[in-house]
Amino acid sequence: MIETVTRKRIEILADAALVRRVTQAIDRAEITGWTITPVQSGKGRDGHWREERVMGTDKVLVLTIAPEDKAMKLAQDIAPILTSHGLLLSMWDVQVIRGERF
Repeated sequence: MIETVTRKRIEILADAALVRRVTQAIDRAEITGWTITPVQSGKGRDGHWREERVMGTDKVLVLTIAPEDKAMKLAQDIAPILTSHGLLLSMWDVQVIRGERF
C-alpha cells in the first residue's frame, strides 16, 4: 500500500503584479516550490470580473503545498496585504505521496 502524509494545499488569488511579492513570501516560509496559473475571469462579492491586461489587473492563482508549520508562517506573512491588496488565500489538508518533497 502506498503511504501518504498530510500537508496543506495553499491557493492565493492575486493580481499578477503581486506575484513576486507572494512568491518571495513563499520562499521566506521555506516552502520548496510553487506554481502560477493565469486566471481569466471570476465572480465575487463585487460581481463578475475578467482579466484586464491593458489596466494590469489580470489575476493569477499561486499554488503551493507545505507542512502545516510552514503554511501558517506563509499565512502570517501574507495576512497584512490580504485586504489592502485584495488577495484571497485558502488552505486545506491534502494527502500527498512522497511527503518529504513538501
